[in-house]
Amino acid sequence: MPALCRDCLSQFDTVPTPPGRCPACGRRRVLAHDELWNLSIAHMDCDAFYASVEKRDNPDLADKPVIIGGGRRGVVSTACYIARIRGVRSAMPMFKALSLCPDAVVLKPRMQVYAEVSRQIREMMEALTPAIEPLSLDEAFLDLSGTARLHNAPPAVMLARLVRRMKAELGVTGSIGLSHNKFLAKIASDLDKPQGFAVIGAAETEAFLRPKPVRMIWGVGAATQEALDRAGIRTFDDLLRWDRQDLTARFGSMGDRLWHLARGQDKRRVTRHAPMKSISNETTFHDDTDDPDILDGHLWRMCEKVADRAKAKGLAGRVVTLKLKRADFTLLTRRQLLPDATQMADRLYRVARSLFDQVGDKGPYRLIGAGLGDLVPESQADREGDLLDPQAGARAGAERATDSIRRKFGPNAIMKGRSLR
Repeated sequence: MPALCRDCLSQFDTVPTPPGRCPACGRRRVLAHDELWNLSIAHMDCDAFYASVEKRDNPDLADKPVIIGGGRRGVVSTACYIARIRGVRSAMPMFKALSLCPDAVVLKPRMQVYAEVSRQIREMMEALTPAIEPLSLDEAFLDLSGTARLHNAPPAVMLARLVRRMKAELGVTGSIGLSHNKFLAKIASDLDKPQGFAVIGAAETEAFLRPKPVRMIWGVGAATQEALDRAGIRTFDDLLRWDRQDLTARFGSMGDRLWHLARGQDKRRVTRHAPMKSISNETTFHDDTDDPDILDGHLWRMCEKVADRAKAKGLAGRVVTLKLKRADFTLLTRRQLLPDATQMADRLYRVARSLFDQVGDKGPYRLIGAGLGDLVPESQADREGDLLDPQAGARAGAERATDSIRRKFGPNAIMKGRSLR
């Protein structure tokens, strides 16, 4: 069985004895697997990335629980492993996190710093393979197929070298999942955190998946899990008992995807330039509010930010989304399909405002958000006039003129009165 020391990178054709201890360096971080030299699809996930960067930059935080996020009204962006042991999780309301870990050090995110570290990690990945698919600042898929001859080492060795270099040069750690497709690689990267390296081979795929809960599937949220529960599907073994046609009839395209994933099948390629699916912006209020002027002002500003991002990326969207979270954390989401795509803040705002009015719930709310989905190139945007709104064209022209002024004189050179609310 092939084996690899993750510390000194020594390679062995058989598992060293005593088991788990490297005969070259004496450390106990030896990885062994029958297919170790043959697998090439990986998922790298940094360990508590934001918190790790903060601890690196401030050694006084090393042994303290650290939470990255907003104030008491916000949510947790990430938490170090000390805080996670106390039960703190990402996306948890901050007040709940602090009730579980009252001695935590809470820090506001420093996104520019994290982005720079992410860029440096990306450069290290680029030295291994051009086939990189970033998922966020702190995680990415890598396809190292065909790179063994270039590096004179199997992909597993190069991945171990990557995380070792990240720790030595950047002071952050990561966990690797290595398998024969993206679905299993992402599952594997969560199996041995932090500083983990887990392998799921082709031969063991079905046996590995059978007892596992279906919530392990990336993208299965609360609503999908509830629907699966109603169908009696809680594990991959439950999924395997369903016929493909029956799954598709009950769950649509998701059912067909579940049929394949239950068998460990995933034909998606590692795509370097994965298309953006949506653009959104949201804000959490310091205090719950039902003030219509405050809500309207925030809605306009978010629509303007979303439109600015769409214009900057040369995109437009066919679907407008409104997101509201009540004081009791109940989430409301409304969507509207447009007859043609838009990237105009005025149009986005008017549709989002209409969706808000249709909700019929005056709040109070703790969060509001707006977004554009079903993105297309901007050449397909705002091509049809609106017979019910003859002034739409004039407002679009005024918005284009405003954009031009801002590019020349700065973002605050001109603004609408409603943005001051």
